[in-house]
Amino acid sequence: MMKRNVLAGVSLTAMLMTGGAYADTVKIANISELSGAGAAAGTVWAHGVDLAVDEINEHGGILGMQVEMREYDSQTDPLQSRALVQKAIDEGAFALLGTVYSSSTVVNMLVAQQNGIPQFTASEAPSITQKGNPYIFRTNWGAHKGMPKIGAYMRDQLSVENVAVAWANTEFGKGGHDSFVEIVEEMGLKVVADVPSEQGQADFSADVLRIKNSGAEAVFIYLTQEEAARFLMEATKQGLEIPKIGDSVLTSEKVIELAGPAANGAKGHAALTIAADEPRVQEFAAKFTDRFGYSPDYNAMKGYIGAYTIKYATEMVGEVDSQKLADTVHGLCLDAEEYPGVLIDMCWDDTGEVSRESYMVEVVDGQEQVSEVLPAN
Repeated sequence: MMKRNVLAGVSLTAMLMTGGAYADTVKIANISELSGAGAAAGTVWAHGVDLAVDEINEHGGILGMQVEMREYDSQTDPLQSRALVQKAIDEGAFALLGTVYSSSTVVNMLVAQQNGIPQFTASEAPSITQKGNPYIFRTNWGAHKGMPKIGAYMRDQLSVENVAVAWANTEFGKGGHDSFVEIVEEMGLKVVADVPSEQGQADFSADVLRIKNSGAEAVFIYLTQEEAARFLMEATKQGLEIPKIGDSVLTSEKVIELAGPAANGAKGHAALTIAADEPRVQEFAAKFTDRFGYSPDYNAMKGYIGAYTIKYATEMVGEVDSQKLADTVHGLCLDAEEYPGVLIDMCWDDTGEVSRESYMVEVVDGQEQVSEVLPAN
């Protein structure tokens, strides 16, 4: 894989100047949803970050300095997350991780931008990298990048003409919904049921019934983890037999855990999955499970990758400098053979958007199974 030229002569004694005094640590902050509606996703992301930071410190830190990681709970509240991003910056963070929920990131990333602090987010709403913010970077691509592959799968592999969409009425959900509808309509498919739901919705009986009566031959499910699990259980209860297609969320470990047998048969297009036949991914999954006592999902992978990206890019720069870090990641490609912390080869474009290979995944007997590896786009 081609990589941009990077600065040579990295000094292991490089030090960070803060407030006129030298520091022997590198301050990074993680702002994530440790409580509230997004706790399932935010906690897994945070555990991925924690695992990476501990490994980085065990192997010499960044430029010979230990990483001082500070963690902040956004409580899945966009305004709270905005205040915490400012607090983290005021306390000396030179780079940020988080948030996971797009509705928070679109608010708090403005604070990071105003302060010139690079931010590595798990959020997938298309708008995040379309606002011209030079300090925002994803650790997984935006929803819009996967939709052409999902649409093509429905049309070419499933041979359907009429589709339904079940989606979360949030910043995350709107972005995915709008991208999907635009793509499939361009492909000649007809959306016969368009069913939004609210964050934290518990009852999906009316939603499933509406889709069941619509004549849809497949349903695209773009919900958060808890809601996706509830939808699948209700679909099983009502005997909704059509293919259930989604993205990484639908086939994630948390959805499988919550939905139980109702998750079997669900299919997703995943940019990241621990089912990938990649030694580095399998090693990561084993370490994560050994430490935290449960199997990681794509959010854990995103957090892990984010922390390692900060390490690698900072060491390319040769000093702890927020602006130089942001400049370096734009157009950067990391080969996982040389930079194993990113797990799978990946690149960032000038907007902070990610490109990497992806997978079609199906839940079989309570486990994710990769059915097809798709090239990067």
